[in-house]
Amino acid sequence: MSAPSPRTPVEPADARIAPKPRLRRFHQARWDEPLIFELTSPGERGVGVPVPDLPVPDLPAGLRRSEAPGLPEMSQPHVLRHYLRLSQENLGVDLNVDVGQGTCTMKYSPKVNDGFVRDPRISELHPLQDESTVQGVLEILYRLEGLLKEISGMDRVSLQPASGSSAIYTNVSMIRAYHAARGEGDVRDEVITTQYSHPTNAAAPKTAGYKVITLMPDADGYPDIEALKAAVGPRTAALLITNPEDTGIFNPRIEEFVRIVHEAGGLCCYDQANANGILGITRARDAGFDLCHFNLHKTFSTPHMCGGPAAGASAVTEALAPFLPRPTVEFDGSRYHLDDDRPESVGKIRPFYGVVPNLVRAYAWIMALGGEGLRAVAETAVLNNNYLISKVLRIRGVSLPYAEGQRRIEQARYSWEQLNADTGIHSEQLGYRVADFGTHYWTSHHPYLVPEPMTLEPTESYSQADLDEYAAILAEVVREAYEDPETVRTAPHNGPIHQMRGDSLDDPGTWAVTWRAYQRKLA
Repeated sequence: MSAPSPRTPVEPADARIAPKPRLRRFHQARWDEPLIFELTSPGERGVGVPVPDLPVPDLPAGLRRSEAPGLPEMSQPHVLRHYLRLSQENLGVDLNVDVGQGTCTMKYSPKVNDGFVRDPRISELHPLQDESTVQGVLEILYRLEGLLKEISGMDRVSLQPASGSSAIYTNVSMIRAYHAARGEGDVRDEVITTQYSHPTNAAAPKTAGYKVITLMPDADGYPDIEALKAAVGPRTAALLITNPEDTGIFNPRIEEFVRIVHEAGGLCCYDQANANGILGITRARDAGFDLCHFNLHKTFSTPHMCGGPAAGASAVTEALAPFLPRPTVEFDGSRYHLDDDRPESVGKIRPFYGVVPNLVRAYAWIMALGGEGLRAVAETAVLNNNYLISKVLRIRGVSLPYAEGQRRIEQARYSWEQLNADTGIHSEQLGYRVADFGTHYWTSHHPYLVPEPMTLEPTESYSQADLDEYAAILAEVVREAYEDPETVRTAPHNGPIHQMRGDSLDDPGTWAVTWRAYQRKLA
């Protein structure tokens, strides 16, 4: 099928330089690469590295291997070829303009921060080291918690959560412990959230045993405040809400939402996973919230790393501080230590204490920017988003539902409903074709309340030229949808693989989320 073809050139400022095509030619590398276990060659060895003479632990018989693990036997160049080939079949911020990953706050992570975490004092850190040998790391964690306290306005912070979802579950656990301590644990069994909040705001309390009440948007896309008034009552444990929501719309009545829930005796939890558009402008505490959380792998620039290891942070007021996960990082004036003696704590949320390399990255990012820099991040992200909106809305077949004429914050959820009616092309198919230009595109969380959705979030990391290029790619793909829909319908054409069949993904009978489950299905 056809590859992207350069169209109108962009003239450079220096006439001696050849003009740059507006749409780059792109073709993803494709390697017919077997699994590494299939590449094994008995007897092959890599470059030897001296191994320290460590004592062999005296393991119980049930934990000892009966035979050596069947690891691949390969030379060093073969290992490098294997993983470098696989890396060429991926897209990422170092290779492309990836503003299309809406709700994920994809941004550039400074390479100097990678240098910090490669330092042996971080990369070779062991979670069972004595506290006396990790005073520097504990100081960084303590200082990072202090920075997040200032950014959120809260009194205490835990960096133990493994991700945003883990942080939400941590907050739900503290909400439950708070009400139980007040003798209302059995009575307050309902949690309220909104349709356009992150889905984990419903999933985490449901997992914890709460009944979840979801507020639908009103005609302008705001959570319906009359529905909130009808939902609150003596059974209300908490409100879990994202603001701005995944539509990019900021709820101007958020303080009123908090007041209504507080008057009913509930707590209010602010999902600040995507705080990129409000840093230094507004804080969770300023709106009266009792808890909040951050995704450090979103707003604070630590890498997503293909879904892990992520890093989250839970922040609370003094009233909820006793329930924080244990241990907490403390400073007694002379040394830092982990405090495990917390009788009201919800316990451990994960083993040990956070993903230290990513926590160091977040600390370095915040310290490099300072207060003024954090606000500049938010202002630039909002500017980028509204600039991209102005470009996208000039494209045929697209609309921006809700809050007509109002600015969006850090992202926007568009609709290709008109394009679908005109051409039969779905939003997901546009995304497949966009990949042929070397970039990324995302629809939205289910359910698709916005018909044929597309969610874009251009952070502060992207230049005007990047946004112009991305908008030009969308415009070209839409032109094809109207003039040559078969090219879009059969995309991608320039990637390492073609379309994947989703039948098995939609059938729970074919899922295997653990190795043992997979083995049972094979039996």
